[in-house]
Amino acid sequence: MQSFADIHGWVFDLDNTLYPASQNLFAQIDKRMTAFIGEALGVDKDEAYRLQKQFLGEYGTTLAGLMNKHGMPPGPFLDFVHDIDVSVLPPDPTLSDAIAALPGRKFIFTNGTVEHAERVMNRLGVAAHFEDIFDIVAGDYSPKPNPEIYPAMLARFGLVPEKTAFFEDMARNLSPAHALGMTTILVEESGSDTLEAMNMPAEYRSHNDAHIHHKTNDLSGFLSKITG
Repeated sequence: MQSFADIHGWVFDLDNTLYPASQNLFAQIDKRMTAFIGEALGVDKDEAYRLQKQFLGEYGTTLAGLMNKHGMPPGPFLDFVHDIDVSVLPPDPTLSDAIAALPGRKFIFTNGTVEHAERVMNRLGVAAHFEDIFDIVAGDYSPKPNPEIYPAMLARFGLVPEKTAFFEDMARNLSPAHALGMTTILVEESGSDTLEAMNMPAEYRSHNDAHIHHKTNDLSGFLSKITG
């Protein structure tokens, strides 16, 4: 494994990265997004779902599509879709120990909200290891993989890209990080099959490995090898 000796900043995506996609937490968010769109735009469930995935593919998040195409204020959407039951996630002491052992500072970089991230992190038992969270609000509602928010994230955390590792389950979200000089790690539970099961657009499932330094389907095990 490539040395991580010079890495002093550890940045993690949240959903489907800190926990496996098979836990189906995102499925709750997915259903609530469809319901919100149906109510807000006055369309049936099938059309709402189609628009949801169209916006995700075109804009990076469903919210960005709603804001750009329909002038939707972000607050009500974010509050509604993140009102989910995180108790489906089991605490993960193995992951907690692995993150704690990493040398340096640790952060969360998510297209969700701080409140959602805190609930997930507390449920997993890893919250104490992270200094700060850069969420969709901090990015002025501009989501990953918009390349403009990556320097803003690094500046807020006080990180040097060449000494920073970024863990993410969406391959295309790693490209801007790689371009800045960050070490990139793709966390994929079951490869494209997992994303296909989640009905992610094709561009999320296909990727060029050129901007991915490492891949793992076992985050805790991967981290333990770094510090072992």
